[in-house]
Amino acid sequence: MKNVFARPESLKDVQTHFCPGCHHGSVHRLVAEALDEHDVRSRTIGVASVGCSVFLYSYFDVDVIESPHGRAPAVATGAKRARPDRIVFTYQGDGDLAAIGTSEIIHAANRGEDITVIFVNNTTYGMTGGQMAPTTLPGQKTSTSPYGRDTGKDGAPFRMAELLSQLDGVAYSARVAVNSPRNVLQAKKIISTAFRYQVEKKGFSFIEALASCPTNWGMKPLEANQRVADEMIPYFPLGVYRNTANL
Repeated sequence: MKNVFARPESLKDVQTHFCPGCHHGSVHRLVAEALDEHDVRSRTIGVASVGCSVFLYSYFDVDVIESPHGRAPAVATGAKRARPDRIVFTYQGDGDLAAIGTSEIIHAANRGEDITVIFVNNTTYGMTGGQMAPTTLPGQKTSTSPYGRDTGKDGAPFRMAELLSQLDGVAYSARVAVNSPRNVLQAKKIISTAFRYQVEKKGFSFIEALASCPTNWGMKPLEANQRVADEMIPYFPLGVYRNTANL
């Protein structure tokens, strides 16, 4: 019998610790499948940040560097410049990349560093207590915005894929989601393209993945998955925002 579904070689054979309904595992699989597809696992370096994304080293069967909070793009820049033959990617959350790491990501993108950034946006600080993040939606209640995000005082959520797409150093910028089979298939293609661009030395690639956080949202897994479709995707539209192949 033909085996049509198996664990990617780039993922370790371990049990997940993520909360039920969390989308980190789905994004992990798509990244691992891309590494396998392009046959780069043996020369890949992952850069883990702080937050739920820190567990990159627990699941990926690649070399991993741990970085300070928000500094993954800077660490990845150093790794890539020291070893340009390596495939280097960061894996970051919204509190990490779009808050304390805003300067790091913008300047790495603007320089056109030849790295791939995987940005998981679940509109909250997932690991540290569910505080309001730069991507928290208008009116969304968090531990630090108990009455809902007030855009008059807190500003509007960052749309990172669109923001970075304006920089000349960016080769590829896109937003995906993994809340439905259709979106997973589309995300698989886009994440694969991002890594292919690095293999082809085309420059900086950025993938924003919309994800659920049932625990901090105070929802059951199915409710959280539906929220991605009903609330997040309308505010953060899916699609490719910059592709130098089409310029």
